[in-house]
Amino acid sequence: MTARSIRLRLLLAGAAAIGLALALAAGGLALLFDRHVERVAVADLDSRFLALAAAIEPDANGKPVLRSTPIDPLYMQPLSGHYWQIRLGDQVQRTRSLWDYTLPLPETPPAPGTATVLTLPGPRGEALLVLDRSLRFGTRPEAPLLRLTLATDRAELAAARQAFLAELLPYLALLGSALIAASAVQIGVGLRPLAATRARVADLAAGRRRRMGADLPEEVMPLAAEIDGLLEARAAELARARARAGDLAHGLKTPLQALEGDADRLRQRGEGEIATSIATIVTAMRRHVERELTRARLLTDPRHAETAVMPVLRKVVAVLQRTPQGEDTEWVLSGAEDLRARIDAADLTELLGALLENALRHATERVTVQASSGAEELCLSIRDDGPGAPPDLLHLLTQRGLRLDEAGHGIGLAIVADIAEAAGGRIELANADPGFEARVWLPLVA
Repeated sequence: MTARSIRLRLLLAGAAAIGLALALAAGGLALLFDRHVERVAVADLDSRFLALAAAIEPDANGKPVLRSTPIDPLYMQPLSGHYWQIRLGDQVQRTRSLWDYTLPLPETPPAPGTATVLTLPGPRGEALLVLDRSLRFGTRPEAPLLRLTLATDRAELAAARQAFLAELLPYLALLGSALIAASAVQIGVGLRPLAATRARVADLAAGRRRRMGADLPEEVMPLAAEIDGLLEARAAELARARARAGDLAHGLKTPLQALEGDADRLRQRGEGEIATSIATIVTAMRRHVERELTRARLLTDPRHAETAVMPVLRKVVAVLQRTPQGEDTEWVLSGAEDLRARIDAADLTELLGALLENALRHATERVTVQASSGAEELCLSIRDDGPGAPPDLLHLLTQRGLRLDEAGHGIGLAIVADIAEAAGGRIELANADPGFEARVWLPLVA
């Protein structure tokens, strides 16, 4: 896949969206986990508050005193990260783990019976999760106010969050991979109609279909309709162009024949120089007419044409056999009857006519025509037993105007080359031993 691939773009966009969604999900889950862990930690501090409050009893004068310190190794170890602090009036009692550090509580205590959750610095500068509560020791309004504060190191909460994310990320990565794979499958299924459209276009190019058709998915039907419209317009334009070229050629044939007749009459009167000049002009004009016909033929679409080769070959040979030279020539034809070429029948007739006329003109006794097929091409071999052509001129024989003799107009082989090229084939000329051989390859209809 390249940077211009729709599949790659959709896959990258889907992967980016999935990655963003999973990142947001991981952030959301981490936030929810933080809040849950903090609630659990606050609940634990609250339960420790109750145990600590239960250890406060009145003395002989009715004043609150801490009779017994809760036995907990976490509060006995200095700087353990777990602390409590009690303010009894002006007196402050604190756990051994705080050592000589006093928690920097707000001046105003929370209302009796309420609690405040704070974040305060600890003895080592660490962030502490603090539960600050107040209560009255007794039921009278003048009963002394007690302020109990419990704290735990937030580093433990952060460690729990890191451990949660460490366990969560592999699962998110696995989920992301599964979602990207599912997205790839979804994209493949979604783009499958484009493959069908591509196959239709390939069938158009190969001549297996004439139009895209109307049985494609709704999303690609506008494209298919536009392609079919272009094909219809192109076919109509080709037909008009060929008709115009044909009209031009046929319109010029009669005047050219009249000029040839005038040239013959002038020659008979002894005006040879004028007759030769007129004949030269007529020949040049005839070449232009043939060129326009060939150009019109090149505009046709051979992909949908099919022509049986052997019937056309026999028809052309039958016409040539009615000529004086054709009657005296031996014709040897060979080839399978089911051979079909992807070329218009009229074009094949003109191609074979030009080649067979050329072979007949140079043959001594025999003209051999062989039709054979390969994997994707059909080969037509036309061979005479004449003197052949100069080797240094072989590559020039398909150029317009080149003649090795005075017969013809020097455009026959050029027309053959144009017709073969327009049909998607090619021509090869070579001297045989003896004679001259022309081989034409044309697309084969399977």
